[in-house]
Amino acid sequence: MKCLVTGGAGFIGSHLVECLMRDGHKVIILDNFSTGRKENLNHIKTSNNLRFAKVNIADYQNNLSTYFENIDWVFHLAALADIVPSIESPVAYHKTNVDGTVNVLEASRKSKIKRFVYAASSSCYGMSQIHPTSETSAIDPQYPYALTKHQGEQYVLHWGQVYKLPVVSLRLFNVYGPRSRTSGTYGAVIGTFLAQKLHNEPFTVVGDGSQSRDFIYVTDVVNAFVLAAKSNITNETFNVGTGKPQSINTLVKLLGGDTIYVPKRPGEPDKTQADIRKIKKSLGWKPRISFARGIKIMLDQIDYWKTAPLWTPKKIDKATRDWFKHLG
Repeated sequence: MKCLVTGGAGFIGSHLVECLMRDGHKVIILDNFSTGRKENLNHIKTSNNLRFAKVNIADYQNNLSTYFENIDWVFHLAALADIVPSIESPVAYHKTNVDGTVNVLEASRKSKIKRFVYAASSSCYGMSQIHPTSETSAIDPQYPYALTKHQGEQYVLHWGQVYKLPVVSLRLFNVYGPRSRTSGTYGAVIGTFLAQKLHNEPFTVVGDGSQSRDFIYVTDVVNAFVLAAKSNITNETFNVGTGKPQSINTLVKLLGGDTIYVPKRPGEPDKTQADIRKIKKSLGWKPRISFARGIKIMLDQIDYWKTAPLWTPKKIDKATRDWFKHLG
């Protein structure tokens, strides 16, 4: 197949590109490299089956459609992520995550692509009290990132309904693994902790650490994308998680180190847990990497986080003031 991956130089995208290349497909990557890194694909960048294009999907006037000619599968992963910057710059998030998604959908529609797979977010469920959380659970975004990712999903499903574009949306839970982002934004807990471990600093645990997350290893997520592309199922949403949430205290124990505590944050659920019965039944997918194994893999590659920012309680307090101000 000829595949196009938006955000293909990023964390999940680079693993997806690697898998597609390994399976013998041709791949075009569209990425503006705001957080994506070509270095993530150094080991395959010289392949004749791989092409990079520096493109901002939010700008439809940059001949976006030309990249979609004769494409079979489109995987749309490009997005602005994280809570804090979405609170600070909601318009930028809307432009990329909503307008950008519409641009990619239109380019896909005009080129009559065969499959469109969207990377949605489980943050759409907000502070759900129903666990495990199914795809039919209430939608309740708590901050602009969550809202714009869900709005993107609504456009994807609407294009499937109206224009018969063969679409599938995957609601990703807490994805982790090698190559996760090391940018300066305060965000994902595992990357934050790995940088702290490298500097022999204590882990900054939010609240009492009893809160749990449905951590899902990146290669399991990639397998879900590929199975969704290969299937004939259209206009469906699927949760992608393990269904087995892990507490932050468990994460600290696996990483090994001292802890220090920072205030619990508004808008964050005490627990996330995916109901994955639907994707298991429809796509035959299931997670394969245990949490302990995944964390061990990351510890073996910990040097990747040498360039990641070191977050201290004081820096976290400064970075999350808008968070508490607007969501508290």
